[in-house]
Amino acid sequence: MELRCQVAAAEAWSQVAADALVLVLRVAQPAGLDGALAALLADALASGDFELKAGRTLYLHRPAGVKAARVVFAAAPAAGPKSFRAAVVAALAQIKPLGARHVAVALAGGDALAAAHAEAVAAAAHEATYVYRHTKPSAPKAPAFARVTLLGGKAEAKALQQGLARGGAIAAGVTLARECANRPGNHCTPSWLGELARKLGREHGLKVQVLDRGAIEKIGMGALLAVAQGSHEPPRFIVLRYDGAPKSEPPLVLVGKGITFDTGGISIKPAAEMDEMKFDMGGAASVLGTLRAVSELKPRINVVGLIPSCENMPGGRAVKPGDVVTSLSGQTIEILNTDAEGRLILCDALTYAERFKPAVVVDVATLTGACVIALGHVHSGLFSADDELAADLLASGDAAADTCWRMPMDDDYDEGLKSSFADMANVGARAGGSITAAMFLRRYTSKYRWAHLDIAGTAWKSGAAKGATGRPVPLLTHFVLRRAGG
Repeated sequence: MELRCQVAAAEAWSQVAADALVLVLRVAQPAGLDGALAALLADALASGDFELKAGRTLYLHRPAGVKAARVVFAAAPAAGPKSFRAAVVAALAQIKPLGARHVAVALAGGDALAAAHAEAVAAAAHEATYVYRHTKPSAPKAPAFARVTLLGGKAEAKALQQGLARGGAIAAGVTLARECANRPGNHCTPSWLGELARKLGREHGLKVQVLDRGAIEKIGMGALLAVAQGSHEPPRFIVLRYDGAPKSEPPLVLVGKGITFDTGGISIKPAAEMDEMKFDMGGAASVLGTLRAVSELKPRINVVGLIPSCENMPGGRAVKPGDVVTSLSGQTIEILNTDAEGRLILCDALTYAERFKPAVVVDVATLTGACVIALGHVHSGLFSADDELAADLLASGDAAADTCWRMPMDDDYDEGLKSSFADMANVGARAGGSITAAMFLRRYTSKYRWAHLDIAGTAWKSGAAKGATGRPVPLLTHFVLRRAGG
């Protein structure tokens, strides 16, 4: 069942007609709490059953004097939408296993509700209802709730409704990205991605072009073809266009790495956790998800999505360490490590982006393990020599609660890419590996403003909760909206 989010006014929260009521608490004694709920909260605080600390929740079943059958207190002591969202996520986790179909959410004390809070509610609700089941028929049923109501005043109702709409569109994009990346490599192939892009175009009014191996060869994408030549799966180069402004306005171009499975090639990876390399098309997934969100929100801007896609496999025809290939730009590359393949397919896409005379280009890739070592799983790595562009991306990440962290790009890092046999090597020394990867890409971006997002640490989670996150669809969507002035 499709999740519906809405805004409603309520003067007495204890009388709200819902299957579950979530009260996000900024202070211990919020002024707006009416009798029955105020007494319940005071008793919970006095008994030590609840504390106003981040992450704390308390579930109450059929409390006296409250119309909702279920009540969850959730603490959000810090100001702002990020703390609010974390509290809603924690509260919904309490409700998910139950039979509640209609959940009402209110903020008690502290901040006035704004569009960002509404966006956070929509994001949290959609995240709570997502269940991957494409290759797992035995997956648990989705949570019962189908409607989420944000309780706010009449004065802010319009802004809250806009926030819910934005959050819903972004959540749909996140879900699409997660669905793509969660599918195993024998399901999510380059050809499948191409067909998905065509479907997205039909359903959301995007112009889509999918280039096959012959067309890629004709263009001269030698670096992409070099990576693809070891696999029986044919490569694809996908072009999507959202036209929301006059044709005369230069587009924003998003480039997503689409390696649908990465063995490392001849420089093969260790067996442990290699299954997670199905997520190596997280950049491509995020570009598709962002175009999905943008097509629903309809900002006045032109956006182009470029997705180079193939597998990186060992085999008799696979590219070898020491091979030299010629990229679309005409620059030659000595491939010292075949597991540094993402930058090879991206460099041809970045050269291809020139034909659009873009206002700005942002590439997105699960590019380096070094970025995971540097930033863990909290921030995506941001690389750009353009201060204004970097500031826009940082601000967009903060607004979306999908943060990135700017990394250095000093010219000194470029020294490690020198080669005796080609214009450049595809890897440098191990130290600063995420930076030298970005420096490699920078060599293909001299004709436009450019930034690179390394999402190796943020595109998926390992362990018991293994799966794609859909990041950085929220960041990218906010960035598009920011560029559009909305």
